[in-house]
Amino acid sequence: MTLVNSFFTWIMKKRMHQIELFMKYPHEVQEEWLHNLVDTAKNTEWGKAYGYADIKSSDEFKNRVPIQTYDTLKPYIERMLAGERAVLWPSEIKWFAKSSGTTNDRSKFIPVSEESLEECHYKGGKDLLSIYCNNRPESKIFTGKCLVLGGSSSVNQLNTDASYGDLSAVLIKNLPIWAEFYRTPDQSITLLENFEEKIEKMAQATLDVNVTNLSGVPTWNVVLAKRILELSGKSHLLEVWPNLELYFHGAVNFTPYREQFKQLIPSDQMYYLETYNASEGFFGIQDLPNSEELLLMLDYGIYYEFLPVEHLDEEQPKTLSLNEVELAKNYALIISTNAGLWRYQIGDTIKFTSLSPYRIQITGRTKHFINAFGEELIIDNAEKALAKACAETACAITEYTACPIYFKGNEAGAHEWIIEFEQAPKDLARFTEILDQHLRELNSDYDAKRYKDMALGLPKIHQAPSGTFYTWMKNRGKLGGQHKVPRLANERKYVEEILKLL
Repeated sequence: MTLVNSFFTWIMKKRMHQIELFMKYPHEVQEEWLHNLVDTAKNTEWGKAYGYADIKSSDEFKNRVPIQTYDTLKPYIERMLAGERAVLWPSEIKWFAKSSGTTNDRSKFIPVSEESLEECHYKGGKDLLSIYCNNRPESKIFTGKCLVLGGSSSVNQLNTDASYGDLSAVLIKNLPIWAEFYRTPDQSITLLENFEEKIEKMAQATLDVNVTNLSGVPTWNVVLAKRILELSGKSHLLEVWPNLELYFHGAVNFTPYREQFKQLIPSDQMYYLETYNASEGFFGIQDLPNSEELLLMLDYGIYYEFLPVEHLDEEQPKTLSLNEVELAKNYALIISTNAGLWRYQIGDTIKFTSLSPYRIQITGRTKHFINAFGEELIIDNAEKALAKACAETACAITEYTACPIYFKGNEAGAHEWIIEFEQAPKDLARFTEILDQHLRELNSDYDAKRYKDMALGLPKIHQAPSGTFYTWMKNRGKLGGQHKVPRLANERKYVEEILKLL
């Protein structure tokens, strides 16, 4: 295995030359990709409608094609789901990644073309290893296996030619044979639909495997790690897997989990590598050790635009190309991809920490949200669930805010709400249950995290006395019509401040 490890490490390092090229010539690479995308799609229905055959520059592209959201592309995607071809992208779309967090739908279906699988998602996966091996030449990662823990991994058939599932399921189902050899456990376990059963079987199946690296969302990896320690009777994961050296993570902010992982893996040599990978594409990789920056990956078949957040509400906002951005400014991310997402606003906001090369940090979402555990709870979900809970319990709300309660010991996380009622419910516990029920109905990711309280427990609600939010806003110097109570936050700052007033 040592010889195999040396060979794969050498192969991965070769890719670093190409990465260095796009770091050196970022604008040329991006312009080339835009022309490639537009030329490839010129004979699709979308390409013909917007005259792709005549587009010669990025300015022409921006002027002709309006900024899109999932809701505006949904009619085209629904036709693709039904099997129509050459609608947004010329090649046959056999896979769709199911995601949630849209305003009008419980779930959204993102097209995943063969090009986006190979040139984006899998290329990103290989680059993770390339960057890691370059940063740690003594690595022995290929002497063992990667434990991959995805989200909800069931795969569903749309028709005879197309399927959908969580992105992790789509990627696993299409992995090449060589990659499958270095992954654990096998697909019969990884693709189990029942998450509780999957956690149990994964723990049982990997206890005696030489696991050298982990991959997955921190929320679920903590749950799995605790079960493995229970079964093994060990005090930390290095007693189970002594060659463990790397954890790939993404999807949620890692900061709240850092201390837990230090307890689970008590070693200064453990390497943590963050990724920015979504259903829509693979965007960034942490290329510097001990950094909170992500290198923006520019040769994955994605053309990037950046919309200053202060212009989000404009009817025809002007976006910036890569050569126009500035440091430390907040931008909404707009992408055009090799799966047919054109000038697509994915809902994330980023800021640049470096312009040579281009490195970014994820700053949040374009809407209020909570995504501490991968639940992607947006304000629209909250407003609708609160309205239904109020209607069913004959109450009315004046103000509210909510934030996460992070894992503590063996306790699951939760959402903590502070609600000021104009007319309070007679039974707050009943109100809480109804709110939770409707949140689960509205948001499939929240529902998955609430499954048997494994990652998220029942919401915790505080009833605030009348005038509490007014006092809090006054104390902050934020009284007035232009100032609004932050409804959902991914940090505890606001809730902690208000709790002191109760």
